[in-house]
Amino acid sequence: MQKQDSINVLGGVLSPCSRDPLTGFFRDGACNTCPEDQGSHTVCAVMTAEFLAFSKYVGNDLSTPRPEFNFPGLNPGDSWCLCAARFLQAHDEGCAPKVHLEATHQRALEIIPLRLLKENAASE
Repeated sequence: MQKQDSINVLGGVLSPCSRDPLTGFFRDGACNTCPEDQGSHTVCAVMTAEFLAFSKYVGNDLSTPRPEFNFPGLNPGDSWCLCAARFLQAHDEGCAPKVHLEATHQRALEIIPLRLLKENAASE
């Protein structure tokens, strides 16, 4: 799998999202992506209790540890490379997490307008 260029939504170099827990489609700590990343795990989101409950409700439990997949489970405050469509769905439902723009891959813009990402920008 060939990574796409590591460029963020602001046109700069993609910053790391999280190494603890280790995130990303490539599990390299960044929201890098490639054509094989069908879910577009490109949004560096800061988890909240509200978002984690929403995600579990819609069928993607991100809070329960899954040791068989080396997944520790996420807690409020953790950063995670979130699927762009899930972010948009959460936004539409009023529970979108905050976003680190410098760590969000430009491919997210194929699904999410930049203005929505900026509206939900985390204070850096």
